[in-house]
Amino acid sequence: MLELVDEDGRTIGTAEKLSAHLAPGRLHRAFSVFLFDDEGRLLLQRRALGKYHSPGVWSNTCCGHPYPGEPPFVAAARRTGEELGVAPALLREAGTVRYNHPDPVSGLVEQEYNHLFAGLVRTEPQPDPQEIDETAFVTPEELSRLLAHNPFSAWFMTVLDAARPVIREVTGAAAGW
Repeated sequence: MLELVDEDGRTIGTAEKLSAHLAPGRLHRAFSVFLFDDEGRLLLQRRALGKYHSPGVWSNTCCGHPYPGEPPFVAAARRTGEELGVAPALLREAGTVRYNHPDPVSGLVEQEYNHLFAGLVRTEPQPDPQEIDETAFVTPEELSRLLAHNPFSAWFMTVLDAARPVIREVTGAAAGW
Protein backbone atom coordinates (compact mmCIF):
# COMPACT_ATOMS: atom_id res chain seq x y z
CA MET A 1 0.00 0.00 0.00
CA LEU A 2 1.10 3.55 -0.80
CA GLU A 3 0.28 6.80 0.93
CA LEU A 4 -1.72 9.12 -1.30
CA VAL A 5 -1.02 12.83 -0.77
CA ASP A 6 -2.32 16.21 -1.89
CA GLU A 7 -0.20 18.82 -3.70
CA ASP A 8 1.24 19.96 -0.36
CA GLY A 9 2.30 16.46 0.67
CA ARG A 10 -0.48 15.95 3.20
CA THR A 11 -1.76 12.38 3.49
CA ILE A 12 -5.25 11.92 2.04
CA GLY A 13 -5.53 8.13 1.87
CA THR A 14 -3.91 4.94 0.63
CA ALA A 15 -3.88 2.91 -2.57
CA GLU A 16 -2.46 -0.37 -3.79
CA LYS A 17 0.96 0.20 -5.40
CA LEU A 18 0.17 -0.89 -8.94
CA SER A 19 -3.19 0.91 -9.05
CA ALA A 20 -1.52 4.21 -8.03
CA HIS A 21 0.83 3.88 -11.04
CA LEU A 22 -1.87 3.16 -13.66
CA ALA A 23 -2.54 6.10 -16.00
CA PRO A 24 -3.20 8.85 -15.23
CA GLY A 25 -1.52 7.99 -11.91
CA ARG A 26 -2.43 9.07 -8.40
CA LEU A 27 -0.21 11.44 -6.44
CA HIS A 28 1.61 9.45 -3.78
CA ARG A 29 4.57 9.74 -1.41
CA ALA A 30 7.94 8.41 -2.57
CA PHE A 31 11.62 8.82 -1.74
CA SER A 32 14.88 8.90 -3.69
CA VAL A 33 18.35 8.31 -2.23
CA PHE A 34 21.72 9.42 -3.62
CA LEU A 35 24.73 7.86 -1.88
CA PHE A 36 28.35 8.75 -2.61
CA ASP A 37 31.65 7.16 -1.69
CA ASP A 38 34.50 9.11 -0.06
CA GLU A 39 35.85 9.95 -3.54
CA GLY A 40 32.60 11.75 -4.41
CA ARG A 41 31.36 9.08 -6.83
CA LEU A 42 27.60 8.45 -7.06
CA LEU A 43 26.33 4.92 -6.47
CA LEU A 44 23.92 4.02 -9.27
CA GLN A 45 21.84 0.90 -9.68
CA ARG A 46 20.53 -0.83 -12.78
CA ARG A 47 17.08 -2.10 -11.90
CA ALA A 48 16.50 -5.84 -12.11
CA LEU A 49 15.07 -7.13 -15.38
CA GLY A 50 12.28 -8.87 -13.46
CA LYS A 51 10.81 -5.65 -12.04
CA TYR A 52 7.36 -4.77 -13.41
CA HIS A 53 8.19 -1.05 -13.55
CA SER A 54 11.25 0.35 -15.38
CA PRO A 55 13.13 -2.97 -15.59
CA GLY A 56 16.77 -2.89 -16.67
CA VAL A 57 17.20 0.88 -16.57
CA TRP A 58 19.81 2.78 -14.59
CA SER A 59 18.63 4.93 -11.71
CA ASN A 60 19.69 6.62 -8.49
CA THR A 61 21.08 4.65 -5.55
CA CYS A 62 17.68 3.68 -4.17
CA CYS A 63 14.08 4.77 -4.54
CA GLY A 64 10.75 3.57 -3.33
CA HIS A 65 7.66 4.30 -1.30
CA PRO A 66 7.21 4.57 2.47
CA TYR A 67 4.62 2.36 4.03
CA PRO A 68 1.53 4.35 5.06
CA GLY A 69 2.50 6.29 8.19
CA GLU A 70 6.22 5.46 7.87
CA PRO A 71 8.49 8.54 7.93
CA PRO A 72 10.26 8.95 4.56
CA PHE A 73 13.71 9.07 6.23
CA VAL A 74 13.06 5.72 7.91
CA ALA A 75 11.78 4.23 4.64
CA ALA A 76 14.84 5.48 2.73
CA ALA A 77 17.25 3.91 5.23
CA ARG A 78 15.21 0.68 5.34
CA ARG A 79 15.05 0.22 1.56
CA THR A 80 18.73 1.08 1.10
CA GLY A 81 19.51 -1.81 3.42
CA GLU A 82 17.01 -4.16 1.78
CA GLU A 83 18.02 -3.41 -1.81
CA LEU A 84 21.76 -2.78 -1.47
CA GLY A 85 22.73 -4.45 1.80
CA VAL A 86 24.34 -1.25 3.09
CA ALA A 87 23.61 1.31 5.77
CA PRO A 88 24.45 4.91 4.89
CA ALA A 89 27.30 6.39 6.92
CA LEU A 90 25.49 9.73 6.54
CA LEU A 91 21.99 10.45 5.25
CA ARG A 92 20.61 13.98 4.97
CA GLU A 93 17.27 15.30 3.81
CA ALA A 94 17.59 17.07 0.45
CA GLY A 95 14.12 18.54 -0.01
CA THR A 96 11.11 17.35 -1.98
CA VAL A 97 10.08 17.43 -5.61
CA ARG A 98 6.72 16.78 -7.23
CA TYR A 99 6.57 15.30 -10.71
CA ASN A 100 4.47 13.40 -13.22
CA HIS A 101 6.56 11.07 -15.43
CA PRO A 102 4.83 8.52 -17.66
CA ASP A 103 6.97 5.51 -18.54
CA PRO A 104 6.61 5.06 -22.31
CA VAL A 105 7.64 1.39 -22.18
CA SER A 106 5.28 0.11 -19.46
CA GLY A 107 2.56 2.76 -19.68
CA LEU A 108 2.80 3.24 -15.91
CA VAL A 109 2.89 6.75 -14.45
CA GLU A 110 5.13 8.13 -11.71
CA GLN A 111 2.90 10.77 -10.13
CA GLU A 112 4.98 11.41 -7.02
CA TYR A 113 5.63 13.74 -4.14
CA ASN A 114 9.23 12.63 -3.68
CA HIS A 115 11.35 13.13 -0.54
CA LEU A 116 15.04 13.38 -1.45
CA PHE A 117 18.04 12.18 0.55
CA ALA A 118 21.79 12.42 -0.01
CA GLY A 119 24.56 10.79 1.94
CA LEU A 120 27.67 8.70 2.12
CA VAL A 121 28.29 4.98 1.93
CA ARG A 122 31.51 3.37 3.12
CA THR A 123 30.77 -0.32 2.59
CA GLU A 124 30.60 -2.32 -0.60
CA PRO A 125 27.02 -2.86 -1.86
CA GLN A 126 25.59 -6.38 -1.71
CA PRO A 127 22.60 -5.92 -4.05
CA ASP A 128 19.49 -8.05 -3.82
CA PRO A 129 19.27 -9.68 -7.29
CA GLN A 130 15.46 -9.48 -7.18
CA GLU A 131 15.81 -5.68 -7.08
CA ILE A 132 19.13 -4.82 -8.75
CA ASP A 133 21.06 -6.29 -11.68
CA GLU A 134 24.13 -4.10 -11.41
CA THR A 135 25.67 -1.23 -9.44
CA ALA A 136 28.33 1.31 -10.36
CA PHE A 137 30.09 4.20 -8.64
CA VAL A 138 30.40 7.05 -11.16
CA THR A 139 31.92 10.51 -11.44
CA PRO A 140 29.89 13.31 -13.07
CA GLU A 141 31.79 12.69 -16.34
CA GLU A 142 31.11 8.94 -16.24
CA LEU A 143 27.43 9.67 -15.53
CA SER A 144 27.28 11.89 -18.63
CA ARG A 145 28.62 9.03 -20.76
CA LEU A 146 26.17 6.54 -19.22
CA LEU A 147 23.26 8.93 -19.81
CA ALA A 148 24.24 9.30 -23.47
CA HIS A 149 24.32 5.56 -24.18
CA ASN A 150 21.99 3.82 -21.70
CA PRO A 151 18.34 4.00 -20.65
CA PHE A 152 17.67 5.69 -17.30
CA SER A 153 14.53 5.86 -15.18
CA ALA A 154 12.06 8.55 -16.25
CA TRP A 155 12.46 10.32 -12.89
CA PHE A 156 16.27 10.21 -12.61
CA MET A 157 17.21 13.69 -13.87
CA THR A 158 14.29 15.34 -12.07
CA VAL A 159 15.31 13.97 -8.67
CA LEU A 160 19.05 14.45 -9.28
CA ASP A 161 18.61 18.10 -10.25
CA ALA A 162 16.33 18.77 -7.27
CA ALA A 163 18.79 17.17 -4.82
CA ARG A 164 21.95 18.87 -6.21
CA PRO A 165 22.26 21.62 -3.55
CA VAL A 166 22.51 19.08 -0.71
CA ILE A 167 24.54 16.68 -2.87
CA ARG A 168 27.14 19.44 -3.26
CA GLU A 169 27.22 19.91 0.53
CA VAL A 170 27.67 16.17 1.10
CA THR A 171 30.33 15.61 -1.58
CA GLY A 172 32.09 18.98 -1.55
CA ALA A 173 32.24 21.39 -4.47
CA ALA A 174 35.36 19.73 -5.91
CA ALA A 175 33.35 16.58 -6.76
CA GLY A 176 31.59 18.51 -9.54
CA TRP A 177 27.98 17.55 -8.82
